[in-house]
Amino acid sequence: MSIKGRDKEFRTPRISYLDFKHIEMDRVLTMLFPRLKYDGYGSRRPPRGGDLSVEMFREDFLEHPEWFAGFDAFPEVVYRWIETDLMDVVNRGKANQAVAAPRPLHGNTYKFRNARHTRDYGAAEQIYWMLFYARKTKGQAARDALKQFFFPGIDLVTDRYDPNIAVDVETQAILRLDHQVTQDMKDSKEPERHPPLCIGQADLLADDILRLLAYEPYIPRSVLVDYLKTLMAFHLALHHIRLLFMLPRMVKQRSGGDPCSPRECPVHPGNSMALDGCPYQVPLMVDMGDPLNEEMHELARRSADRVYRQIPTFVQANFVVKKLDEMAEYLSRKTGKLAVPPSGDFLVDDLVSLLKPEHDNERMAYFKFRLASLIETTGKGADDLDPEIRKATAMGLDEFETFIEILMAYRGKYHRQYITECLDSLLLKNRDSGLLAQARSKGSPRRFQLGSKLLEVLIQLAVLTQAGGCFMTREVRVDDLLAFLRGRYGLYLDRFPEAKKAGEGTSILERRALRLNLETFKTRLREIGFFEDLSDAYVTQKISPRYTIERQCPSTNDGRQA
Repeated sequence: MSIKGRDKEFRTPRISYLDFKHIEMDRVLTMLFPRLKYDGYGSRRPPRGGDLSVEMFREDFLEHPEWFAGFDAFPEVVYRWIETDLMDVVNRGKANQAVAAPRPLHGNTYKFRNARHTRDYGAAEQIYWMLFYARKTKGQAARDALKQFFFPGIDLVTDRYDPNIAVDVETQAILRLDHQVTQDMKDSKEPERHPPLCIGQADLLADDILRLLAYEPYIPRSVLVDYLKTLMAFHLALHHIRLLFMLPRMVKQRSGGDPCSPRECPVHPGNSMALDGCPYQVPLMVDMGDPLNEEMHELARRSADRVYRQIPTFVQANFVVKKLDEMAEYLSRKTGKLAVPPSGDFLVDDLVSLLKPEHDNERMAYFKFRLASLIETTGKGADDLDPEIRKATAMGLDEFETFIEILMAYRGKYHRQYITECLDSLLLKNRDSGLLAQARSKGSPRRFQLGSKLLEVLIQLAVLTQAGGCFMTREVRVDDLLAFLRGRYGLYLDRFPEAKKAGEGTSILERRALRLNLETFKTRLREIGFFEDLSDAYVTQKISPRYTIERQCPSTNDGRQA
């Protein structure tokens, strides 16, 4: 038997906009652009006769030699340049290779997307609404800054390209193609608007974007775009790792609790210990990749295993909230037995409170009907019951718990597989810009490992400070950088989290592993050009900014003044 209809639905935007699948950040940026442009709405354009291809883009260049002189003499070189540098291609090098969209170097690249190849599975919505609800005006500032950065050379009122504005050659090439799509408009469908379950992570995302965009005059555009992709994937991963622990606890407590409300959330992005006081911190033990430090590999593996083992509990909690949402909709809109909250919408806090004893009668009556409907789809009589349903009904649970157990029996493994795949993709597994490593052999364990490119992005953020709304860079000591990674992102490289210190003792092997991991960290800093220790004195071991910003003060109309 298979679960059908709404009983198999899992995606719950009140928890996360993601439809948990493998996610590519190029496509996420592409689908984020229209939401930035149209203030949260998607875009709508007339259908095309077929997919855009590399050949079509090349022919457009060759037909207009006034754009790039000399291109017509080297058509094969132009083809390879477009395919390699300008296009996001799926199934690259295979017979079914196809263009997804131009690389997300400019906001208008979304116009050229081939829709079936640019699915982002809700990740762009998640990022946009995290920024929308970020507190203390940082979210609005970050959205304005992203809009200004990604739409240079375009008048957003007339949507026309201004050739007098200087941009890099790749962006200029893409803008020259803008005449191909003349009809594009805001989607008339009203977007779903739900605040992120972890508002603190939204604040950190907005603050990090503002910090990173302070480098716009100093870093090549294509490099800064890659930085932004890495940063957004990193924050999406951290947000959903936290949800794995946060949502089951909310369901168990039957309440979200005040500490995580927008008013009470203790996360302060401007503080070096931003996560201090957060009740849902998830510390991650991170390996720096020394192949000989096997004990550190084991510590990082156990840390990753703890996170991924939480997925089934999260799946069950998500089903609980999803089905309580359906019940709340029925009781409030159809029968009037449940009052709609003053906000006009049921938040996750409101839904899990329906598990409290005062709602037992309504919950049991509603799910008695839903359970009977589900069982009817399995056969005509008691002897025809599906074995999984027979096991669930024999457990002696109430109607609601039995209903959830049946859903878990039939859909739990499926969603665990796809959430695992989604987390792997957000953590950029086995990439230099990622936080996760796993050997290629089947069944190999995962471990948290900090890639050099991700480390580079985090260092660019760490060396920035802000005073009076202006950004400036400064040198930071190695121990301050390690404290920044722990206090802001929960990444532990040289020590155990406080819970470990207070609970169980550390062995000599573990201490040695952490010491060697710290040395590997310093070696990595030297390799990427941020660190040069002039002596063995710890106080002289400092990280120097790659780009010196003496005083970068955004103008008041570009939205970056914090």
